[in-house]
This record gives sequence, C-alpha cells and structure tokens, in this order.
Amino acid sequence: MSDAPETSADAPSEAPVTAADPLEDYAISLADRLGAMGHVVEFGTVRILVDADRWVETIVEANKDLPFFSWLSAIDWSKDVEVGDGVDDPESLDERFEVICRLSSVENADGAHFVATLPRENPTIASLTPHIGGAAWHEREAHEMFGIMFDGNDHLVPLYLPDDFQGNPLLKSYPLISREVKPWPGDVDVEGMPEVDPDGDDETADGGGGT
Repeated sequence: MSDAPETSADAPSEAPVTAADPLEDYAISLADRLGAMGHVVEFGTVRILVDADRWVETIVEANKDLPFFSWLSAIDWSKDVEVGDGVDDPESLDERFEVICRLSSVENADGAHFVATLPRENPTIASLTPHIGGAAWHEREAHEMFGIMFDGNDHLVPLYLPDDFQGNPLLKSYPLISREVKPWPGDVDVEGMPEVDPDGDDETADGGGGT
C-alpha cells in the first residue's frame, strides 16, 4: 500500500449542495400551519391543497396573513369535451371540479392559490361570503358558469346570462355552437410571405411579377 498522499482523484466525492428553494419552504410552512392536505409548487406559484370540508376554516385562517382576496373560480376536469381538443389520456383523468381561491399579502410577495376538490355530481362547498364579502361576486360567477353550489350564499343569481338560460357555459360538456360555426379567433389560415426572385426582384405572393 502506498504512503503517497491521497490525490483529489482518489478522494471521496462530496454530495452536491442543493440550494434552498424559498418558495418550496414557504409552501411547506404555510401548508403545515393550516393543516392542509398538501401543496404543489409549479411555475412560480404555490398551490395549497385544502379539504373541502375545511374550506372556510382554512381560508379564514390563511386570510390573517394574506388579507388580499384576489379572486375565486373553478376548473372542470372532465373527459367529456363537446367542442375543441379532447383529453390526451381520458382513462387516467380523475373527473372532478376544483374550486380555487387566491389570497395575497399587501406587504410582500407572499401569496398562494388554495384548491379544494369537489365531485362532479352535486358539487357543493361552503360559502366564504360571511367572512370575505368580496367573494360574493366570484361565487355567483362560479355557480352560473360551472353549476357549483355555495352553501351560505343566498344570492346566487345570474351575473351575465338571462334568468331563463339553461346550462353552465364553462363546462367542457357544454356545446358552444358559435365555435362550431366559427373557429376561435387566431385559428385561421395565414398566407405565406412573398417569394423572393433569385435575381433580387421581389415577386408577389401568387408568383406574378411586381409592377
């Protein structure tokens, strides 16, 4: 065995040091404090996963440190898509609604999306309006567009649609007849750029010579 000093090539390599992620740390701390079901950090956004039965309790507690209520809305996770592209792998999709509320700080960049999952059959969740008055408009919109019920909000009247309107237009299963007749803006044929003559003379788009 050689008595030569151990070279750097022979020395055991140290595990790389991973820089702390302040956003991940914040998400963990917030989820733990609120007793949430979990958290997700994606695209620079913190999502706190909330038990639907503890929706109001969790939002009210979070609102103490995040007093700015930005918005409330929903997502329809459905395999049934009436118009547009369908789901890539429908068999793997867990059909559900997600109700989402955004709270933020007024002093720094702290903030999070709070997400509760509801079943597609009879989607119902407690209303935030007794505690956050600004939620009333958003809950009315989510009820009108998705059919979600908010217990405790007794003013779930239409915001945009006639009183006798049937259906919820933001459901993926809702037939958007106007989009079947006319493609969504931007989904149009675009003409190619005019070709350029090898000799340096521009040609028109249909190949004719310029004047």
